[in-house]
Amino acid sequence: MSHQIPPCLGPRKTVSAPSWRPPAGCWDTQFHVLGPESRHPYSPDRHYTPPAARLEDYFTLLDALGLERAFVVHANTQGPCNDIYLEAVGQAPERLLAVVRLDQTCTPETVRDLHRRGARGVRFAFNPQHGGRLDPSIVQHVLRCIRPWRWFVQLHFDGARLPELEDWIAGLDAPVLIDHLGRVAIADGLDSAPQRALLRLSQQRHVWVKLSGADRVCAPGASFDTAIPLMRRLAENALDRLTWGSDWPHTGYFAPARTPDDGTLFETLIRAFPVEDRIAILRDNPGRLAGS
Repeated sequence: MSHQIPPCLGPRKTVSAPSWRPPAGCWDTQFHVLGPESRHPYSPDRHYTPPAARLEDYFTLLDALGLERAFVVHANTQGPCNDIYLEAVGQAPERLLAVVRLDQTCTPETVRDLHRRGARGVRFAFNPQHGGRLDPSIVQHVLRCIRPWRWFVQLHFDGARLPELEDWIAGLDAPVLIDHLGRVAIADGLDSAPQRALLRLSQQRHVWVKLSGADRVCAPGASFDTAIPLMRRLAENALDRLTWGSDWPHTGYFAPARTPDDGTLFETLIRAFPVEDRIAILRDNPGRLAGS
């Protein structure tokens, strides 16, 4: 079956140097490790096959950006098993925490063990572009299991669905971290229904937004700076609940020209905010989300 699934590209080999060096203690709140398939088989339901993404290569990027800590996040491509993420944390527990995948089989004891091994959040990824689907009953079951540990819930969805998801997200009884600027289409403007829904949700004290994925929400060929107006509007509502993520290794790209430069993505954050706001987004907010 695997030969029918197209291969996608890996990350760029070189990263442009950002114009600003963050202070100590700053975080990247989203990256993935992947494969190799011989040790960590990919999901047979995946939409593409990425090359292996090694922790050593990610740390090269982290050092280039001047960041120290990170959340390694479950990717649908890797399937339901969390071992690869827990192994990564085990290799660098002083630098990494994990965001895992859970389902109806989880128990409070499962969560207790995962917490001990460095997990601090659970991801529900149901964007059709990357696979996965939403089952609200499973989410509620998982919420009951994680509540004693005060984990956060990370959501990745199709931004066009955000208006219909808004009330459900507003009603979740846990900290919620919305991936990739809600996957809203930046070109549709701040008055579009998805962007208005995202801005309303950002006024909810339990809702956090990740300023990641500018490459995925900006129109093809457009500058990532086109996402800055939305970023700044979100900061008006929720500066203390914004984080930033690289989304390395940027799976799902097939054309080299479309694969983003991590330095350029980081530079977008630099241009969007003054230094004190960048430090809140990169250091203070992730530290609170992690419970540290």
